[in-house]
Amino acid sequence: MDKIMMRNLQFYGYHGLLPEENKLGQRFNVDVELVVDLKQAGVSDKMEDSIHYGHAYDVIQAIVEGKAKNLIEAVAEEIANKLLSSFDLLQACQVKVVKPDPPIRGHYESVAVEIYREKK
Repeated sequence: MDKIMMRNLQFYGYHGLLPEENKLGQRFNVDVELVVDLKQAGVSDKMEDSIHYGHAYDVIQAIVEGKAKNLIEAVAEEIANKLLSSFDLLQACQVKVVKPDPPIRGHYESVAVEIYREKK
């Protein structure tokens, strides 16, 4: 299985259940794995045989920095659906949305959700 991997993309968004999260915002990090057959791209050396990760970044950025959602689960789902519908060659994707500084008590590194979706 071939993949294009994009790691630790960093954005500032307004997602969360608490009013202060929607008002003040916070950092979000995103990891994605784009499942795509890369053999032809490796042979042809042509962009049309792969997925332009700059365009994938733009899709992800628009969602994370866009309209606020209550749950990072919904952010991940929208990213996966938009990526799958935006790139014909994309077969599946894994999306991880990380909230490094959620407003919860305790000691932790971060909270995150990770989903895997395939093209139907």
